[in-house]
Amino acid sequence: MESIREFEVTEYGPEGLRKRTVSAIREVPLTIVLNGAELVTLLCTARYPEYLAVGFLKSDALISRKDQLRSVEIKREPGRIVARVATTHDPLAHRTIERTVTSGCGKGTNFGRNVETISRRRIDADLRVAPEQILAHARELMRRSTLYDETRGCHNSSLCTSKEMLYFREDIGRHNAIDMIVGQCFYEDVPTQDKMVVSTGRVASEILLKVARIGVPVLASTAVATSLSVELARQIGITLVGRVNDRAGTFWIYNDLGRIVGDRFEGKTA
Repeated sequence: MESIREFEVTEYGPEGLRKRTVSAIREVPLTIVLNGAELVTLLCTARYPEYLAVGFLKSDALISRKDQLRSVEIKREPGRIVARVATTHDPLAHRTIERTVTSGCGKGTNFGRNVETISRRRIDADLRVAPEQILAHARELMRRSTLYDETRGCHNSSLCTSKEMLYFREDIGRHNAIDMIVGQCFYEDVPTQDKMVVSTGRVASEILLKVARIGVPVLASTAVATSLSVELARQIGITLVGRVNDRAGTFWIYNDLGRIVGDRFEGKTA
C-alpha cells in the first residue's frame, strides 16, 4: 500500500495564487481485534501493521511474553486494516480499561497502570555511547527520512547500537513509529538491553514508557522532553537525551547515569 497520495492545491504567496501538486501522507485506520473483541483503532501509514499491533499490545502491557501470542492475522479491507490477535491468556480479565487522552497521536488504554508498574523497575544496562555517536545517529535518522521530506507529515524512530542503525520506522505519529520497533523486537526476539532508540518528536511520558517496557537504556530525540518523562527517566534509570542537533553538534542531557562517555564527561556526576 502506497504511503503517499498527491493532491492539487491552491497556494497563496507574494505573487498571488497558483496551482500546484503536493504530496500528503496516507492515513489508514488500523483496528486491533484482541481475542475477538475490538480493542482500539490506530491511525497509521499502514506500514508494518503486524509489528504495530504487537508493539501496541506490548507497550500497553497486554502481553509480556512471546509465548502468549497465539496468532497475528492482518486483513486489508476497503479503507482500513484489521489486525486480529489471539493470545493464550485473557489480557483484559479483571482489568478496567482506561481511555486516557494522551498528549500524542496514540491511544493509551492503561496509562495509569503503566506508570505504576514501570516506575517500580530499574534499567541497569551498561550500554555506553559517545556524543559523536548520538549526533551521527540523529544525522542518519534525518538522511533516511524521505517520507517526511516529501510530505512533512510523519515522525521517525530507529533502533541503534552505539555504532549503527538497525531499524528505521516512520509513521504519522511518533507513538506508532516507536510501537513498530517495540513490536518487531518483541516478535523477533531482538535483544534490546544493549540498544538505544533515536527518534523525532517530543518525548512525552508515553514514549518513555514504551521504550522502558522493552528495557532500552538510552532514548534520544531531536525534540524536547516533557516534565513527567524526565521525572520517570530519573526514577527508573533511563538515559534521556533531547534536542539533538547534529548540525550544531549539541544536545540536552536530562538524565545520564554514566552511559554517555567521552573526555568531557570524565568525573561528572550527572
